[in-house]
Amino acid sequence: MEHLTAQTFKEKVFDYEKNQEWKYEGSLPCLIDFYADWCGPCKMVAPVLEELQKEYEGKINIYKVDTEAEQELAAVFGIRSIPSLLFCPADDQPQMAMGALPKASLTQAINEILLKEKN
Repeated sequence: MEHLTAQTFKEKVFDYEKNQEWKYEGSLPCLIDFYADWCGPCKMVAPVLEELQKEYEGKINIYKVDTEAEQELAAVFGIRSIPSLLFCPADDQPQMAMGALPKASLTQAINEILLKEKN
């Protein structure tokens, strides 16, 4: 699972310095986990995201952003609580979810928001 810096975020997800309007830079939709090493709920979500990364390989990318190391990035997205998960469809507006979501909720969100699958 790739950890993004502000620089790689601008290349792979959204160049917030260049664009005022949301313009997704990636080819695959992505899920971004804004976390911190000291955060208990973040540690609970991490292994679930590892599983999802394998299950959805080739369909979506899952990235992590350390809010301690990348404070500018956290500020740009108004991250106030962690974990915060940003779902970025390839051709639509991103959606934010807060908290340690169970795997079933994450799977549903990936399928509906990122892959546009209807149940």
